[in-house]
Amino acid sequence: MLKLLFIPINRAGWPFILLFFIVAVGLFLASPYLGIIGFILTVWCIYFFRDPSRVTPKRPGLVISPADGIVQKISTVTPPKELQLGIDSMKRVSIFMNVFDVHVNRIPISGTITQLTYCKGKFFNASLDKASEFNERLAITLQTNENISIGFVQIAGLVARRIKCNLNENQSVNTGERFGIIRFGSRVDVYLPLSTTIFCVKGQKTVAGETVIADFDSKEESRLGDMI
Repeated sequence: MLKLLFIPINRAGWPFILLFFIVAVGLFLASPYLGIIGFILTVWCIYFFRDPSRVTPKRPGLVISPADGIVQKISTVTPPKELQLGIDSMKRVSIFMNVFDVHVNRIPISGTITQLTYCKGKFFNASLDKASEFNERLAITLQTNENISIGFVQIAGLVARRIKCNLNENQSVNTGERFGIIRFGSRVDVYLPLSTTIFCVKGQKTVAGETVIADFDSKEESRLGDMI
């Protein structure tokens, strides 16, 4: 119970929480009813920026979800030019985060960050397919310890207007490490080689740093699933 009440808050959220609280106090002074609404929104803001600990599978070859959310789409596409992964098709796993999901993003697999590319753009609903091409985003290219190149992209959404990334080029990272946050509803796309076995399915709920979404070493077919 104490863990539920005292979940750690990501430090990027404190300025917003303070702002929400100040506005709530102002609303309460103007009207107790408005103040109640303000304090409810403040509680939501605290909830939004929660940053719980996660237990990360560490076996080599596993690709772990970088985001909490719903697997919106699994497709075969040409990777975006900003990732510089060539023109050959790759598998893309798109994970959509709504405003009630944890928005702290985590590294999907250990390796070295080889490139970071920020792209200005629009703020279409992140659930739309065109968001991958037209929305504001930060593209991250990573070379795994087994010399496999992958990409993952933080995409701002209709409500999300700020992407925060704490990575640097040539930085070594480990699976499950926190690397950034997208504020107020967004999406993360993961680009993997075509030969990768995908372990997640469309509609599945993922947990950042815990859910296995793919396996480079598996010999089985990519998984299928049904909503029941």
